[in-house]
Amino acid sequence: MFQLLWILLIGFVLGVLAKLILRGPQSIPWWLTMLLGAAGAWLGNAVSGWIGVRHTSGIDWIRHLLQLGFAVALVALVAPAWSKNRTSR
Repeated sequence: MFQLLWILLIGFVLGVLAKLILRGPQSIPWWLTMLLGAAGAWLGNAVSGWIGVRHTSGIDWIRHLLQLGFAVALVALVAPAWSKNRTSR
């Protein structure tokens, strides 16, 4: 149970950071921000494992940058589609 809460909290933080990094407004709801951040964290963990930098001595900067990068990419891809979908109704 606590692992799920931790995943959602980290997802929310990564999603908010991704929205701050991107220029312009991203009119997506908070729950979608959280899910995209969690997906970015999952993808970043997977890629860091594939390239062999998931576990290092000290802070795993490369893994965290990959997580943030994937969160930024997902928010950048989904936010315009979400806005377009909402305005066409």
